[in-house]
Amino acid sequence: MTISPDDDFAAAEYALGTLDPSERAELAARRLREPELDEAIRAWEARLAPLSEAAQEIEPPRDLLPAIEARIRAGLPNPTQSAIVALERRIKRWRAAAIAASIVACALAIGLVAREANRRSTPREYVAILQKDAASPAFEVTVNLDKQELTVRPVAARAPPGKSFELWIIDAKLGAPRSLGVIGGTSRAASLSAYDPAVVETATYAVTVEPPGGSPDGKPSGPPVFVGKLIPVEPD
Repeated sequence: MTISPDDDFAAAEYALGTLDPSERAELAARRLREPELDEAIRAWEARLAPLSEAAQEIEPPRDLLPAIEARIRAGLPNPTQSAIVALERRIKRWRAAAIAASIVACALAIGLVAREANRRSTPREYVAILQKDAASPAFEVTVNLDKQELTVRPVAARAPPGKSFELWIIDAKLGAPRSLGVIGGTSRAASLSAYDPAVVETATYAVTVEPPGGSPDGKPSGPPVFVGKLIPVEPD
């Protein structure tokens, strides 16, 4: 059996603490003998529990209920007691709904702030596979922008006898290609602290064949043999 919308709203008011003492006592007695109502109250309490601490930090607005009731009474030609009671209950429900909406808005704001903070704290990692045309991957380049660090790892490429591979970062904003160091037979790291992160993200990474020990004049000796661009790595 499912409880009525009125009872579900009353359960929300009970959890919010906006019922008057007599209504709260009546609902407390009913929940002892009506499992569905008790379950609804517990569900509302569970939903609102994480927000109670945040709600306590907020200074509530001045209670305008007496003034609203007085204006309503003044607008009724011959208000009956039952009509007044019904209006008072409706006003309390509006107030409860407003409180609930404020709490939900607060929760959404907290959630957005937490999500943004978490997004900023997530390491911004990228990877590029350097290869020639559609051939097998030659090098793997990984970049962590938070650490401003690049790591290059040989995959299948082998330097010609008497030659060395050298890694370059290429972007129009940098002018000429900039060397990121000679690549040996194992993984090696290079600092990116001298480069704008926006450039690092969009640049082309290339490997050239150089004399032993790398380019003698700080410029590529020939055209790149392996190239690639970074793509973001999704966090787990």
